Amino acid sequence: MKTELQKMLDGELYVAGDQQLVDMRSRARMLLSKYNQMIAEPLEPRTAILKQLLGECSTLDIQPPFYCDYGTHIQVGENFFMNFNCVILDCAMVTIGDNFMAGPCVQIYTAYHPLQASERIKGPELAKPITIGDNVWIGGGAIICPGVTIGNNTTIGAGSVVTKDIPDNVFAAGNPCRVIRSC
Repeated sequence: MKTELQKMLDGELYVAGDQQLVDMRSRARMLLSKYNQMIAEPLEPRTAILKQLLGECSTLDIQPPFYCDYGTHIQVGENFFMNFNCVILDCAMVTIGDNFMAGPCVQIYTAYHPLQASERIKGPELAKPITIGDNVWIGGGAIICPGVTIGNNTTIGAGSVVTKDIPDNVFAAGNPCRVIRSC
């Protein structure tokens, strides 16, 4: 029998109130609470807390406040930067390549709920992984929805809502986000 954690990572309905998941989120919130208090601290002590949260990572700068569900399901490449007030709901894997930049208030959501109300009110949740390639810039206030892949060398305009995959080497923007031009 699968654990709720395994169901969550496999994209199946899962119960977020499962004790293992609650404990994992509690650990993340404790680390995030410390991290988000370090607004005026140098990068090195902040990075030490992020490494406890995210695991081994390289050149990393996330401006506090930052929020995530677990941290353990976020994998980032070299030269990673997120501006203030960003959120990553990492109920599924979030894989982000090298040379990533995100403006303030970017939201990356792997979590979602059943569309049918009778199923949704029962409580189980769902999650789909998100993949973001190398050399991607996401403008402030953009929302990346569950299951999306964003290609290499792509820019997402500020305020965009990305509901579908975006290819390599483009500028895409809007709600819903669409390719505006090749880069």
